[in-house]
Order: sequence, then C-alpha cells, then structure tokens
Amino acid sequence: MSSEDRYADSATIRRLLWESETWAFVGLSDDPHRTVYDQARRLQERGKRIFPVHPTAEKVLGEEVHRSLADVPEPIDVVGVYRRAAAAGAVVDEAILVGAKAVWLPLDVIDEAAAERAYAAGLDVVMDRCPAIEWRAHGRPA
Repeated sequence: MSSEDRYADSATIRRLLWESETWAFVGLSDDPHRTVYDQARRLQERGKRIFPVHPTAEKVLGEEVHRSLADVPEPIDVVGVYRRAAAAGAVVDEAILVGAKAVWLPLDVIDEAAAERAYAAGLDVVMDRCPAIEWRAHGRPA
C-alpha cells in the first residue's frame, strides 16, 4: 500500500468520522474565520466532544481551551493537527505520548515522517484530507 493510500484509507476515515467520540483540535482558537474553527464546529454539531488546544485562547465553541494535549482531561480518539506542516511533527509526537488513537492532518498539512511515526506507534493516520469533505464523501450528510 502506498503512503498516500495508507493515509487516505476509506475504512479508516469512515471509522474515525462515524465511531470516534472525542477530538482534540490543536490550533483551535476563537477565530470563526479559521478552517479549524469550522471543522471543530461541524464535528461538535454532529455529536463529537471537542477539546480545543491552543496556547492563548480561553474558551472556544463553549469549551475550555487546553494548553497542550497532555492537559486534555479525557482519552482522545482523534487529534486534529491544525498547524503548519513544519509544526505537525511535534504535535503528532505529543499525540503518540498521550495515547491518542488517531491523528488527522488536514488538507495541505503533510509530514510523511510524522505520519510514519504515528503509524508505527499503532495510531490510525489520515493525512491531507478535510473532515467535512470526507463526511460528505462517505455517505453522511454535510
């Protein structure tokens, strides 16, 4: 399986979107014009528990903001890595350390080495995909 196929596997995407319960969004601030805000809001509206992770924000989408993944008080199913590709590796490494089950790197956030580390550690990995687009593509209404 090529790395592109490995990190865009339909069954994995479907499982993460439909069966996961908790998503930590690294980079989620209170700016409603940012893509991460829209993605977190959409998943929250679909019943997902979201945990914003940001160094300076206080409250986002009605949720307390955590300074790091280690500060999230519940087990994390999926870590949304809404940081630039250059910073994604550190977030993926932290996701591995806290025992997250999966990492999701959105469109244009590509770090093959970090994805390989997560995969080797047993995490599901989705990379260069948009949750909203994938939700529509996999049979659930947008």
